[in-house]
Order: sequence, then structure tokens, then C-alpha cells
Amino acid sequence: MGIGVLCGLLAGAMWGMVFIAPAYLAAFTPLQLAAGRYLAYGAIALVLMGPRLSALLARLTRADLFALARHALAGNLVYYVLLAYGVQYAGVAPTSLIVGMVPLVVTLLGRNDHGAVPLRRMLAPLLLVAIGIACINIDTFAHAPVDASGVAVAGGVLCAAGALLCWSWYALDNARYLKNNLHFGSGEWSALYGLATGVLSLILAPLAFWGAGEPQAGARDWTVFWACNALLALGASVIGNHFWNVASRRVPVTLTGQLILFETLFALLYGFVYRGAGPRPLEMTAIGLLIAGVAWSVRLHSAGDRTLPATLEH
Repeated sequence: MGIGVLCGLLAGAMWGMVFIAPAYLAAFTPLQLAAGRYLAYGAIALVLMGPRLSALLARLTRADLFALARHALAGNLVYYVLLAYGVQYAGVAPTSLIVGMVPLVVTLLGRNDHGAVPLRRMLAPLLLVAIGIACINIDTFAHAPVDASGVAVAGGVLCAAGALLCWSWYALDNARYLKNNLHFGSGEWSALYGLATGVLSLILAPLAFWGAGEPQAGARDWTVFWACNALLALGASVIGNHFWNVASRRVPVTLTGQLILFETLFALLYGFVYRGAGPRPLEMTAIGLLIAGVAWSVRLHSAGDRTLPATLEH
């Protein structure tokens, strides 16, 4: 399980980058950001699969195809469009803290899964997480820009909440599917996942690049756009998803939800670097509480580790 926790941390480090890209590429619409990132992801996955493509596709069942399609939509395309809207209208910190509530939602929804620690034992670490999220909320709204539109911020918060729901459902369904279907290794499943996302992105591309409005067309640098999306596709999608698939097979679903907090912590860290200022006192308090909550949860799970043996990992 230690390897699973480490892989969850590394996945969070990769995924934290996705909160900065919409702020850095603010001249582009969320649809364009999603289409660009996942077209690049699909292309990289296709190259990585290379000569194994035919053999992997031949092993796909109807259930696999359905799982890949729903995961690509919920965990990638719809999630990232909503997240990008949240970042551009509400900001990096509010969006990351709302998505950071995924552990609470996943833990509650996955409380009856095999290997889950009883919910009553999880209340204390979950309380620390909730207090940490409250601290970030207080700090964020206390330092909101004076010219921020209330309607825009509210819309961004709603989009971030939608992203939370998408990722919570994906995290649960993906973990359960990987535990019950061992005919693909984590790397193979990640590559197929990327290819499925790329195929669905081809459908989104016409709407994103030709149907979307161009309110800031003069400020758009397409070279930077494709370079950033290629970096996100390789780091957050290919490498991050592979680490996450390894973690999903090695730890209980309730602990999987807690590990998603690493994404929030790295998103906050990258956000501090991007704004050129360190964390404020309440932000530091929140980070400490989130780390303590995750560490406590890991200890509770390791005390009664009932996960699949490591030999099941390909």
C-alpha cells in the first residue's frame, strides 16, 4: 500500500498543473483548452501504444469500451471544461478547494466498498479536512478582487461544483472497475483511456475551434497554447493517470479519495508560485490541516490493510 500512496502523491503533483493552465491561457475558451489538451493526450497515447495497438484493441470487451467512454467523458472532457470555467471565473484557489472536497464525497460514497475503514473511524481526519477547506474559503473570499463580478464568481463556483461531482463519480467507478478487471495493466489501461479521450475530443474539436466565440482573439498565441497542452497531456494525463491507476489498484476506495487531496495541495503550491507570493496564514493553516487529515487516514487504512496483493499489479 505504501507504493500506492506514493503513486497517489505523484499523480497529485502532475494533476496540480491543470489548475494553472486555464489561468495562464485565459485568452482561450474552456472548450478550446479541453479539446487541445485531450487531442494531444490521444496523439501521445497512440504513439505509446505503437505496435501493441492491434493486440490491445483485440482484447477490449464491450464492457471495456463502455467504461473507457464514460471515464473519458466524466474524468477528462466534461470535468476539465467545468474546471477551466471555474478557474477563469472564480479563480485558482476557490476552484481547487471545491474540487478538493472530492475526498469527502468519495469517502462517503465508497464507505461500503471492500477494504474501507468504518466511517465512524474516519470522522476525525475528515473533520480536519473540512476545517482546512473552510479556512481556504474564508481566506479566498476575504481577499477577493474588489472588481470581481458576483454573477461570474457564482457561475465559476457552480462549474467547480460540477467538476467535483464529475471527478467524484469517476474516481469511484474507475477504482472499482480496475479492481474487478485485471486483464489490462495500469499502463495499458491508461493508454487506452488516452486514446478513447482523443477520439471523443475529435468530436469536440469543431465546436471548440470553429463554433466557439473569439472574445480575445488578438491576445491568443497558438504556439504557447499547443506547447502548454502537450505538456499537460504528457505530464498530467499520461504520467499522472498511470500513477493514479497504480494507486487505484493498491489502496481501498476510501483511501483513494483521501489521496486526491494531493492534487489540491500541489494546485495551491503552483498557484502561489504563479501569483508570485507565498501562502497567507489561513492558507498555511489549511495546508497543515489537509496534510494531517491525509496522514491520519493513511495510518487508519494501513492498520487494517485488506487490499489486493501487489502481485496483481502488472
